[in-house]
Amino acid sequence: MNGLNSRTVAIISYITWIGWVFALIVRNPRDAFVTHHLNQALMINIIRCAASLIIFFPIFGRLASWIIGVGALALWLLGIYRAYKWSTEPLPIIGKARLID
Repeated sequence: MNGLNSRTVAIISYITWIGWVFALIVRNPRDAFVTHHLNQALMINIIRCAASLIIFFPIFGRLASWIIGVGALALWLLGIYRAYKWSTEPLPIIGKARLID
């Protein structure tokens, strides 16, 4: 794995889309820990993109975007913390989603 351990790759996966793509490329496909965190980070990135699009809706768009953004930030911080602690406990709300095997 190019000298990177699983925890480092899992943490990198949470750092924007670039970190996510990098982690996807350098990971060991049989590493369930990294795959778990790649899934979590992908869901957070998708939520952040959705929040960016919701802002254009009139009336409640900005408020909804802000609320979703704060929730995504909380999930992002919790995801990084759990990757650092070697935890595979699913994140609230998005934890059961599996987009990568």
